[in-house]
Amino acid sequence: ALYCGGHVLLNDIPGTGKTTLARTLAGALDADFHRIQFTPDLLPTDLIGVSIPEPKTGAFTFRKGAVFTQILLADEINRATPKTQSALLEAMQERHVTAGGETRPLPRPFLVLATQNPLEQEGTYPLPEAQLDRFMLKAQVGMPPAEELAAIIERTTGDSPPQAQAVTDTDEVRSMIELTRAVPVPSHVVRYAAELVTATHPGVGTPDLVTQYVRAGSSPRGAQALILAAKATALMDGRPSVSIDDVSAVARPALRHRLA
Repeated sequence: ALYCGGHVLLNDIPGTGKTTLARTLAGALDADFHRIQFTPDLLPTDLIGVSIPEPKTGAFTFRKGAVFTQILLADEINRATPKTQSALLEAMQERHVTAGGETRPLPRPFLVLATQNPLEQEGTYPLPEAQLDRFMLKAQVGMPPAEELAAIIERTTGDSPPQAQAVTDTDEVRSMIELTRAVPVPSHVVRYAAELVTATHPGVGTPDLVTQYVRAGSSPRGAQALILAAKATALMDGRPSVSIDDVSAVARPALRHRLA
């Protein structure tokens, strides 16, 4: 998602390392990082910023909100009201903020990692399908196996927890994003992605299981996510062109939140 210029919805119970993931990624990229806890009383201005008058001059000064960063962790996004959720999703889509009569661009790269707890539903405002669609990928974090959990315990319960060291910088990440966009995709792979997304819609010619259990299929944005994520997958595997296997590999995170 980082290489594609997209955003990720992280779905799992508390304590599975979502905050650590975001902070570690920012450290490895030497990127700016903000974490904001979404609560019912969080306001859109807390996210995008607000213009404040100076007492002496009367001139307005814009105080930037949490979205003016490169890696943003939006913790428990479904606890904020729909109005606040919409303010974040607009910034994710447009890559800029309009406040005080001015349009202000957000930093590049700009990656939002939003988390939601799938178990605790009381006091939450679930994201509607149209807003879920703004996330390029949805990742199910999951519990690590016992061997990995033992390694996590050993690394994080000592007297000196490990710190991520920068292995690149945001200038190089911007170059990676441009390179990902330039990866060629054969026409038959594009056709495969299009047919896969079309098959998620109930109707004539779709699988019986889809007709029986699916109310609404993926949007065209899901097909774009498939191809972009497949491009990044091919590059990460050292290949200069996308294959059908790359599309299949990213199908679940790209489409699972786009089906009703």
